[in-house]
Amino acid sequence: MTDMQGDLVETGWLTGHLNDDNLRVYDCTVFLTPKGDGTVSIESGRAHWQEGHIPGSGFLDLVEDLSDTTQALRFMMPPAEKFAKAMSEAGLGDDCRAVLYCAGPPMWATRVWWMLRAFGFDNAAVLNGGWTKWKSEGLPISTEPPSYEPATFTPRPRPGLFVGKDEVAAAIEDGQTCVLNTLSRDLHAGKVAMGPRAGRIAGSDNLPAMDLLGEDLRLLDDPALMERLGGIGADPDRRIITYCGGGIAATLTAFALTRLGHDKVAVYDGSLSEWSADPSAPMETG
Repeated sequence: MTDMQGDLVETGWLTGHLNDDNLRVYDCTVFLTPKGDGTVSIESGRAHWQEGHIPGSGFLDLVEDLSDTTQALRFMMPPAEKFAKAMSEAGLGDDCRAVLYCAGPPMWATRVWWMLRAFGFDNAAVLNGGWTKWKSEGLPISTEPPSYEPATFTPRPRPGLFVGKDEVAAAIEDGQTCVLNTLSRDLHAGKVAMGPRAGRIAGSDNLPAMDLLGEDLRLLDDPALMERLGGIGADPDRRIITYCGGGIAATLTAFALTRLGHDKVAVYDGSLSEWSADPSAPMETG
């Protein structure tokens, strides 16, 4: 069995374990490109992966295979059966270990990590620094497809790791839950909009997910993470709900909180894409 320590691995570790029989490595990249009308175009990173990737790695398609495409909102959690089918076909079996990476900030990798966790799979890690660090170090790059055989992934859903709008509405009323916006400060203040209405979920705090990363897109060390997260009242005894525009960046903060031992963390899957579209859902600016 692969001796994979923790939920965050370094490039040096991965280079020494790429040929381990039970290790599966996956690129999870999605590209979001701003458009002139304030919206973004969404593109799977599959073509980017085909042009070059970590040797042996496969590709997990969040745009189609790992989202509920029957819903109007993008990137919503798929049914367990669809998720299990995609993972099984990608070769991730119950007895495997997975390392996830992406181009740019690690939020796409942490999205898949959080989804795996929500379906009861705990043997996954995120590659610290991702594709950016791998390339900068001049490590091997391949265009060959993976050799992973189809496997059996058994979903074991854990309730509470993803929440919906009603649970968030109840949380902002109870006064006990830390509802945390992981978008930029300008988006939090409503200076720019993401969705039909500018601003934030009423009563929510703000810590941009990007503030948890260094300039090299690696996650800050644990003491620095504790300092950043402690500054907004993310107490280990409090329940914390993270949100963003569409439940992606929010998983980076959820991942960091979990690394620090927080066990009452949830991600609002619909995030502002859903909340801001409902005129009755309270929002604030300023």
